[in-house]
Amino acid sequence: MPDYILTNKELETMVDTNDEWITSRTGIKERRILKGEGLGTSYMGTEAVKELLRKTNTDPKTIDLIIFATVTPDMPFPATANLVADQVGAVNAFSYDISAACSGFIYALTTGAKFIESGTYKKVIVIGGDKMSSIINYKDRTTCIIFGDGAGAVLLEPTTEEIGIMDSLHKSDGSGANYLHMKAGGSRIPATHASIDAQQHYVYQEGSAVFKFAVTNMADISAQVMERNNLKGEDIAWLVPHQANKRIIDATANRMGITDSKVMMNIEKYGNTTAGTIPLLLWDYEKKLKKGDNLILAAFGGGFTWGAIYVKWAYN
Repeated sequence: MPDYILTNKELETMVDTNDEWITSRTGIKERRILKGEGLGTSYMGTEAVKELLRKTNTDPKTIDLIIFATVTPDMPFPATANLVADQVGAVNAFSYDISAACSGFIYALTTGAKFIESGTYKKVIVIGGDKMSSIINYKDRTTCIIFGDGAGAVLLEPTTEEIGIMDSLHKSDGSGANYLHMKAGGSRIPATHASIDAQQHYVYQEGSAVFKFAVTNMADISAQVMERNNLKGEDIAWLVPHQANKRIIDATANRMGITDSKVMMNIEKYGNTTAGTIPLLLWDYEKKLKKGDNLILAAFGGGFTWGAIYVKWAYN
């Protein structure tokens, strides 16, 4: 997590909003912002992977693959994952990015798991992270209150035990692009003076439409994963939901029959870090997790993209 904390009180000095309004609608009190000349998403990803390698006592040369889920790459190319691999010394790994907005981490996690399950690779690192402050208009009170910066990473390895990633289900609907997107900066509208003057290089969101889609689809897909694995609410140790909005999280938990005490939540501290939210939750709650705990990871993002993963926690 970056050091700089952007509080609701500070946002009150930037746009027409207030702490009570933000908290009641989103559950967010503060978010982290990456400051510093020339620091992009790869900086946070690199720091997360360095800590992961240290914590697991893993030689970077043994890493086979790095997948980075992000919508704020350092550059259009090369992939941000390539930059991280170079910075951490993963000289034998190939690497690439996945762009699926707030669902990016779970998309990447399922992809990485398939490489392990197939027997192709033995050590895969999956990173989720975004520097959302780089594409947020801090004069737009509908978006600037929501997003923050951050990144997290996990290491996937093979096992013969009945633990780890047990099942996953993912969906997408391209018609959702109308409600949540960034208009310019791609091949359709390259950067020009006109696109910059029109403020088209920022996140655009129709909040009410996104909220309705997210509440329905994140809850439904989580319930589907539970049903096909014969899981009830009482069987779940933790719901690990994307941190977009507390009301969306509450609705998802209610649909799944999961009590508030089983819902991971840190949105009040970090806001929505897009692909970073789920790994940051696992990092925050790691000490509370026990081997064999049933977790449901769930996310919904721009595009639209959404999905859920059933994980049986692998260690104490």
